[in-house]
Amino acid sequence: MIRNFLAILFACCLLSEAAAQDLTIATVTRPPFSMVVDGKDTGFSLQLWQEIAAKLGRPYQVVRHDSFADMLDSVKDGTADVAIANISITAGRELEMDFSQPIFASGLQIMVHPQAGGGASMWSAILSWDLLLAVLGAFALLLAGGMLMWHFEKRAQDYFNKPLRQAIFPSFWWALNLVVNGGFEERMPRSIFGRIFGVLLVISSLFIVSFFVAHITAAMTVEAINGSVSSINDLYGKRVGTIEGSTAQVFMDARELRSEGSPDLAALIEKFETNQLDAVVFDAPVLAYYVNTSGAGLAELTGSVFKGENYGIALPTNSALREEINQVLLSLREDGTYADIYREWFGENP
Repeated sequence: MIRNFLAILFACCLLSEAAAQDLTIATVTRPPFSMVVDGKDTGFSLQLWQEIAAKLGRPYQVVRHDSFADMLDSVKDGTADVAIANISITAGRELEMDFSQPIFASGLQIMVHPQAGGGASMWSAILSWDLLLAVLGAFALLLAGGMLMWHFEKRAQDYFNKPLRQAIFPSFWWALNLVVNGGFEERMPRSIFGRIFGVLLVISSLFIVSFFVAHITAAMTVEAINGSVSSINDLYGKRVGTIEGSTAQVFMDARELRSEGSPDLAALIEKFETNQLDAVVFDAPVLAYYVNTSGAGLAELTGSVFKGENYGIALPTNSALREEINQVLLSLREDGTYADIYREWFGENP
């Protein structure tokens, strides 16, 4: 009986020691959910965890990982008791770990460079190679037509009766007036071949002008379409970036939308700021925080939030903490603490 009492006492001591042991909280830098400011760990998720830990009466230490994958791996192998940041709850991750109830409703959004207005699109179209080639082609046709008329008319009237070198511009000017004005009455062709060729030029000029205007319109329309991004469908053919292994990359892979993965948020932002990427697809609140802080004037969000998802607290499979954390989360929502933290970081009610 004494032996049984000692065994129970020893077990209680072990349980007491385990309860007093600091919890290991894994995280990764993802403003505004988790970051370091003035050497202090802060952010929406970490402030929420601080309240949870206070309710649980459990001390903890924060371990900041370099990548999102490393953070999740620490939960899978049990080296971390909890992982918290902007961790999306997905079916695939649920197979490898447990999650608390949702702590934040989020989704994906597109970030682009500040999109130019119509004037910039017009200049981009005017300076495009397609339009430049069309202009050069039109000049070549006008010059060829004018010189051919010079060949027919150089003996019939004084306007064209000039040496080749001197006749180049007057002949080009005649052809240009013919196309633009539909005729050049002061310099009406007088030779038989000149009159025949003049009639052909007048008729063909209608098609030349129509083709030229249509080409300009098409170039400006295409430029406007290519330069505007308002939804995920506008990203095909563009340089799109996200973070490797993120739910954004999984989503784009499923839509066969090619994307360039970065190991972390800092590397992704650097590529975007150095114009290596046309757009970034990632978690809407993370992108919104960047756009409203360090990315002000360098980026903007476009389109609405899509592929809604929830963030949760990740725990090792069958963790005893899961139920306790869920109970505390419910109490924080009921007493208004959660709403206060949410307003502090996002300026609005949850």
